[in-house]
Amino acid sequence: MQARLLLEDGTLFTGRSFGAESEKFGEVVFNTGITGYQEVLSDPSYCGQIVTMTYPLIGNYGIARDDFECITPAVHGFVVRRHEPIPSNWRAEYSLEALLKESGIPGISDIDTRMLTRKIRHHGTMKGVLTTSNAPVEELMERLGVTSIMTDQVPRTSTKSYINVPGSRERIVLIDYGAKSGILRELTKRGCEVMVVPHDTSAEQIRRLNPDGIQLSNGPGDPKDVQHAVKVISELLGEYPIFGICLGHQLFALACGADTTKLKFGHRGGNHPVKDLKTNRCYITSQNHGYTVLEESIVGTGLEITHINNNDRTIEGLKHTTYPAFSVQYHPEAAPGPFDSSYLFDEFLDMIREHKKNNPQIPRQARLSESLRGELSYAQK
Repeated sequence: MQARLLLEDGTLFTGRSFGAESEKFGEVVFNTGITGYQEVLSDPSYCGQIVTMTYPLIGNYGIARDDFECITPAVHGFVVRRHEPIPSNWRAEYSLEALLKESGIPGISDIDTRMLTRKIRHHGTMKGVLTTSNAPVEELMERLGVTSIMTDQVPRTSTKSYINVPGSRERIVLIDYGAKSGILRELTKRGCEVMVVPHDTSAEQIRRLNPDGIQLSNGPGDPKDVQHAVKVISELLGEYPIFGICLGHQLFALACGADTTKLKFGHRGGNHPVKDLKTNRCYITSQNHGYTVLEESIVGTGLEITHINNNDRTIEGLKHTTYPAFSVQYHPEAAPGPFDSSYLFDEFLDMIREHKKNNPQIPRQARLSESLRGELSYAQK
């Protein structure tokens, strides 16, 4: 069956359909990863986007149950040069096409993905429609023109209820803005008890959970569309150690008074070089974001830049100079890798322990006794 990808500038790609028979609108982006297409498809940060894979062969190792980053893929379309329908890997449980059909995601193959990628790099990301229908191009262009880029991706991808993952060490509240399972995996691997909470959880509700630290997750879209999160982070800043990843990094910056802007075509792939300004060491990182923190907006916020991107010099890491809080734009929990930056989770736990040592808490029984004395005193009056 034929499939077509139409961009808002009128460029039309005609190829072969695989996956669901459907029509989806979204922002057309590209990912430079050689492996990890399953992790890309199941990354909530791609919610509402039509993803182009620059590597020419996709689907050859199939789909494995253990490699999902979320239960339900949120991408709106998948674009590849060549689709391999029959996987050849001992871990494969079913094919890429079966996953797309199951998830209602249309795919297109046999188009010039190099041309598409160069167009995006030159003109920037743009809206597109991926369809298996026979609708005239003029009709598709008209519908594309009145379609807006999504702004509610975080509510769509965040958990709707509290989730407790038991552990024997520090209690971490993970605020889910569209979190990948890799963050949960890294925290539980270190023995943490993790409380996953919805994106709109208030500061007071988080305080009631009595966390040792707060993890701000990755997520999709423009950070300025999540103003309620900015307010909550600003209220909690200084009370608890905070570690932000990707969207969490941008929200942390906004909460401190910095500003963000949209990149021309974003950073999406597993091979982005990032420099640690303290050690001058370069790390190879996995990234997936379309926005960045503006360097000039850092002045007067109490933030300092800790990491930069070696390709375009954009900010990749921030640290607060007064409070125990830091963030990175890239993914230290990356799957299938690289794993260069997983040490950041250890630094987060070290920060928590140092904060607890310098700010010992009143034992719970003493707090209860104090509260009861206050109630008795009020009753006697």
